[in-house]
Amino acid sequence: MDFVQLLLLKINQFVSNPQVLEWVVNNRFLMIVFVIVLLKFKYATYSSLWLSALINIPGTVLHETMHFLVGLFTNARPTSFDLIPRKDGFGNYVMGSVGFRNVTSYNAIPSALAPLILLPIGYWLNMWYFANVNISLLNYVFYILLQTIIIENAVPSSTDFKVAFSYPIGVVLYAFITVFAIVYWL
Repeated sequence: MDFVQLLLLKINQFVSNPQVLEWVVNNRFLMIVFVIVLLKFKYATYSSLWLSALINIPGTVLHETMHFLVGLFTNARPTSFDLIPRKDGFGNYVMGSVGFRNVTSYNAIPSALAPLILLPIGYWLNMWYFANVNISLLNYVFYILLQTIIIENAVPSSTDFKVAFSYPIGVVLYAFITVFAIVYWL
C-alpha cells in the first residue's frame, strides 16, 4: 500500500474514533487552543491587506450588515455599504464601513453597537447546532470556526464606540431604558 494511502487511512481511523471525538468535544483546553491558533493565523495575515481581507470577509459582512440593518430600522439612513478594505490615515486596516446621513441621539447607540446582536445569534446557533447536527470531528471544527467568526465580529470597533457615545442625551436615554429593563425583568 502506498505511504500516503496508509497515512490517510490511519488519519481517518483516528478521526472516526468515537472516543477521540468525545475527548476533543469535551476538552475545553483544546477548544481554547484551537481558537487561539485561529486568531494567531488571522493576525499573521495582517502583513498583507488583501490576505487579511480574504480571511476577514465573512466576519466583516456580518458586522457591517448588522450596522446597515439596525441603521435602516432606526432611521439612521444608511448611505453606503463598503466591504472593500483600505488603510486609514494611521496605517490601520479598515475592512468595511457603513455610512449614515441621519445619526441622532436616539439612533446612534443602536446603529453603532448593532454588531452586538451577533452574540444572541451565536448563542442560538450554539443551541441549534448541538441539537440538530450529528457531531463529527470535522463538524466540531467547523462549529468552532463559525462561532469564532460570529463572536469576534460581534465586538464593536473603537469607531463604533465613538459614534455610539457621541450623543450624551442618547447615552442617558439608553442608560435609563437599560436600568428600567433590568429592574422590571428582575
